[in-house]
Amino acid sequence: NLTNRCNCDCVFCLRGKKVMAKESSLWLEREPTVDEVKAAFDAAPWQVVKEAVFCGFGEPTIRLAELTELLAYVKKIRPNMPTRLNTNGLGELYHGREIAADFENILDVASISLNAATAEKYFKLTRAAYGIKSFDAMLTFAEHMKNFVPHVVLTVVDKVTPPEEIIACQKICDERGLNLRVRPYEDS
Repeated sequence: NLTNRCNCDCVFCLRGKKVMAKESSLWLEREPTVDEVKAAFDAAPWQVVKEAVFCGFGEPTIRLAELTELLAYVKKIRPNMPTRLNTNGLGELYHGREIAADFENILDVASISLNAATAEKYFKLTRAAYGIKSFDAMLTFAEHMKNFVPHVVLTVVDKVTPPEEIIACQKICDERGLNLRVRPYEDS
């Protein structure tokens, strides 16, 4: 986790719902420096680590420079370690430019929260800072990522997304050559 900052306020997000013990929480007292995260990587028990994942209670692409530097560091010290980014896909809106190329050769999987099959439903669920245009921007980001990242997956949450909506989301993914993953809802 690199930040608590997020440009969405999803109705189902655990940020405001889940109570966790301080020692197991992803909530940060402050944003870590790159050197602090590198030191944590240097001390990590890599023999049991299956994947390096950047996620958390904030949107990782808000700290894009730090994120890409750390992804590159993982690939430097563990070239075969799979890397994944869990993102809301609004990094290009946040930074005002295409950012997908920044992930070339350092990111293996981009997991992007699709959440809904229409812009209106998406905005109602995510309450994204950029309004209704966020949905199309997220899909555009996913398509940009396909050019630089080997695996791009869009996700929906099972208990939040009705079955007919999941079918519509699958159609969106099929039309764009993307994969859909239905992830379980965690409420505690």
